[in-house]
Amino acid sequence: MDFSVKKLASDAGAFFSRAVQFTQENLGQAEKTELDAHFENLLARADCTRNWTEKIFRQTEYLLQPNPSARIEEFLYEKLDRKVPLKPTNGELLGQYMQEAAKDFGPGTPYGSTLIKVGECQRRLGGAEQELLHTSAISYLTPLRIFLEGDWRTISKERRLLENRRLDLDACKARLKKAKAAEAKAAVVPDFQDTRPRNYVLSASASAAEQELRVAQTEFDRQAEVTRLLLEGISSTHVNHLRCLHEFVEAQAVYYNQCHQYMQDLQKELRSSNGDVFPNAFSVSPSATSSANAPAPAVSPGIPLEPEVLQIEEVQPPASGTRKAKVLYDYDAADTSELSLLADELITVYTVPGMDSDWLVGERGNQKGKVPVTYLELLS
Repeated sequence: MDFSVKKLASDAGAFFSRAVQFTQENLGQAEKTELDAHFENLLARADCTRNWTEKIFRQTEYLLQPNPSARIEEFLYEKLDRKVPLKPTNGELLGQYMQEAAKDFGPGTPYGSTLIKVGECQRRLGGAEQELLHTSAISYLTPLRIFLEGDWRTISKERRLLENRRLDLDACKARLKKAKAAEAKAAVVPDFQDTRPRNYVLSASASAAEQELRVAQTEFDRQAEVTRLLLEGISSTHVNHLRCLHEFVEAQAVYYNQCHQYMQDLQKELRSSNGDVFPNAFSVSPSATSSANAPAPAVSPGIPLEPEVLQIEEVQPPASGTRKAKVLYDYDAADTSELSLLADELITVYTVPGMDSDWLVGERGNQKGKVPVTYLELLS
């Protein structure tokens, strides 16, 4: 019990001494031991790393899981060391509802069969999203969290300890300076006074202050070296986070490629199965499969965007015969029945009986295939 009281009193004394030193430094009444420039740069770099890592980590969480209540639930499960239950994504739920609705509407009806196809695509999109969330959490979010909750906490703890050692060191310097000043003042006392006992006490006080200063300087130097090594490890943290960032980008690329492929397959399936019900519903696929520089509303130059009838009258193909056409925009063929186009090239086009009015047959040399009318400027 006595030991605990003594230790408590010692800790309280050290805390009070540091508080006094810190206050005097802020008021400009005490000197402060400055760290070297390299050490200060390491500290600034560490703070910058922590700040941006925390922001990137939080924003990545918001990106992958926009629902705040779901994020809180996952956080609570993690703090309780319990496995987060796997929940279906919104895409998977939508696909499930569509397929269940198709059973009630009749899977043999056009609407029911389409709901089944679209629902299956939504389910696959949801599964791809689930895989993205899982991969990103393991390869990207977890390393960032380990740094913030592990490595950075260790660095912060050692930095606080270093600051305490510095305050102790500066307090010892102040006490030694005060003892030296008192000893020097006693040395100029008139000879007729007997100052030997007082000089002895002052000399002993200065010696004790010097000993405390040596101990404090040793502890400060040792703690500074430990903290420096931890701060220099930030470079390896950057390398690790760089590797994790590459993995995150790869996971996103796989996810978006899968989504693109699923939607293209769905479009082709719907185009082939619902063509008799809605002959023009899925024929305008160029906007989805063309290059990014093709505008969404493909309109011939000089044609106003007001009524849609004007566009149809302007680009209506001839009933018979062939004519030249200038390609307005790049177009990538969706399948082997279509012909890929390059902007500004000239091709020969014609129509065939029973063909959809939105398409023509295009020829370029010995190549032939369907081409969309909205991508052409018909020449007289």
